[in-house]
Amino acid sequence: MRLRIPFAMTTLAASLLSAAQVNADTIDLTMYYPVSVGGALTDVIDDLVDEFESEYPDINVEAIYAGNYDDTRVRAMSAMEAGDTPQLSVMFSIDLYELIEQNAIVAFDDLVESDEEREWLDGFYPGLMENGQLDGKTYGIPFQRSTIVLFWNKDAFEAAGLDPETPPENWEEMAEMAATVREASDGEQWGVMVPSTGYPYWMFQAFAFQNGHRLMSEDGTEVYFNDPAAIEALEYWVSLATEHDAMPDGTIEWGTLRQNFIEQSTAMMWHTTGNLTAVRSEADFDFGVAMLPMKTQRGSPTGGGNFYIFEDASEEEQRAAMTFIRWMTDPERAAAWSIETGYMGVSPAAYETDALQSYVEEFAPAAVARDQLEHGTAELSTYQGGRVRRALDNAVQAALTGQMTPEEALNQAQQEAEGVLRRYAR
Repeated sequence: MRLRIPFAMTTLAASLLSAAQVNADTIDLTMYYPVSVGGALTDVIDDLVDEFESEYPDINVEAIYAGNYDDTRVRAMSAMEAGDTPQLSVMFSIDLYELIEQNAIVAFDDLVESDEEREWLDGFYPGLMENGQLDGKTYGIPFQRSTIVLFWNKDAFEAAGLDPETPPENWEEMAEMAATVREASDGEQWGVMVPSTGYPYWMFQAFAFQNGHRLMSEDGTEVYFNDPAAIEALEYWVSLATEHDAMPDGTIEWGTLRQNFIEQSTAMMWHTTGNLTAVRSEADFDFGVAMLPMKTQRGSPTGGGNFYIFEDASEEEQRAAMTFIRWMTDPERAAAWSIETGYMGVSPAAYETDALQSYVEEFAPAAVARDQLEHGTAELSTYQGGRVRRALDNAVQAALTGQMTPEEALNQAQQEAEGVLRRYAR
């Protein structure tokens, strides 16, 4: 006897079978993502992921917001050790050596399959690629990238009798202008703040580079923290508080500095260009953005995060991750990302889009980080990078808090770093 199955049931079964087939063909990607600067970055990323999934319905991307860059690296590596490796992540560009040493990531050169993909790989700013390349291969694709820039309060400058349209060009001018603001405000407003928590090594690297000194070798095996030019750079940073009374004593918090600037507690701040859009939306005074002041040369280290693809992902997952990363770094999308966040458009093509050209014409500060790339240097990156950076962070803070002289602090940091890097000497 044949059972007759109602049409509605056969239709439902067919629908379920079709859905199951679609799900079986769908590639699921997990992406750890750092949120290190305040603002609605998570909303921006969520919107981008939704848009990507609507264009590529066979690829699902789950963005996991893992804290700051260090937190993201720790979580990604812990997941890898537990056998639950994500397929891709945005992590510190300076995590390169550690990720390679752990055999965690794959070179994009090994994934490129066409001339079009090779052209894409070669299309980023060279200055942003330095921290993502080793031995002729590219392991990191720039995305959430920045340089350090100078923000200044034009109203505060004018109130102090300074030209509101003229930021300091060099160290001497910055100290003098900052002291002038401090004095004119009867001590109510600081002249300048440079953050010394979060990423003190990054700020110090800028001072050192402006004094003509590079802190590390290109192969990540040596550092030069106690060079006379580096000591002079840290002495200047300390002097902003001790000699010029232009900056608070002790350490200055990375995470609250933007708010200090917006609340006009300081007339100038050094911070990432990733704060640009937030400052523009929140400040109720006229402000400017400029390249950092110089000593013997202009300069800022690049900063921020790169896309990485993990070695343990399947070939199919790696291809899907490549598709997502190419989509995220498309010039039009990179331009929109830059406008939305303040981070850099990562390729010349991004700045050639109508959207970013119009934005820069309307809001000139949006081009400062890009223009400063001409004077940029790779961010401090070495083997055992976390330990090496921690030694330098401690030295900077010891000098700023008066626990050690700059020379003593940097000598100690150099000794600690050499001990860590000894086994990597070539």
